Amino acid sequence: MSSLALAVRDSGTMLRRNLLHARRYPSMTLNLLLTPVILLLLFVYIFGDTMSAGMGDGADRSAYIAYLVPGLLLMTIGSTTIGTAVSVSMDMTEGIIARFRTMSIHRGSVLVGHVVGSVLQCVLSVALVGAVAVAIGFRSSGATVLEWLAAFGLTMLFAFALTWIAVGMGLVGPNPEAASNNAMPLIFLPLISSAFVPVDSMPGWFQPIAEYQPFTPANETLRGLLLGTEIGNNGWIALAWCLALTVLGYRWSRAKFDSEPKH
Repeated sequence: MSSLALAVRDSGTMLRRNLLHARRYPSMTLNLLLTPVILLLLFVYIFGDTMSAGMGDGADRSAYIAYLVPGLLLMTIGSTTIGTAVSVSMDMTEGIIARFRTMSIHRGSVLVGHVVGSVLQCVLSVALVGAVAVAIGFRSSGATVLEWLAAFGLTMLFAFALTWIAVGMGLVGPNPEAASNNAMPLIFLPLISSAFVPVDSMPGWFQPIAEYQPFTPANETLRGLLLGTEIGNNGWIALAWCLALTVLGYRWSRAKFDSEPKH
């Protein structure tokens, strides 16, 4: 069997292991799935009327739902990947990785299993939040099938990139609690992006912080695809961020993982 076939086989085995692990610890999975839904309902029904007032004349709660949902879908990805950091840290601290290293398996399959499993969880989370958003009134403004596919592709690229960053955070965390804290920027950054309010409504000194980060161009691209707003250069910028974060996360994770002593 070729080395590629072995890598695919072992990665599939690790993926099944991670999915079974998630099923055995449903509390973490449910927490990661329900938190974005709670945020969606909170911002729509508690803050919706107030937040929509800052969007211009004639804006109402339905307009704010349309604005909020694309950004919250990306925030959902950020919150879901925190579970990846915790899961990787648990593997590193509980000794299972040392045991894997004594076995004849592809060395990178452990990380690949975590990444693919996390991306699948992101798909489930985004689908759940999207379904709830549609149920409470979100509607796309005439997006074509191609635009829907592009929006799905962007969310998956973003999930892939953030998952590799989360894997690195899990590897450097001395314990699962520290890994969870390391990954908190993946939730904090969306809060200071254009996910909840337009950048131009923020204080002038704060606007560059919100604008020059990965979530804002991704938010605006997703809104453009689903709502027909202007995308401009945001699409290319979002793709560049996805590529840069993927490369950074992958190289960081592999370097840290390979530097661990072999047993």
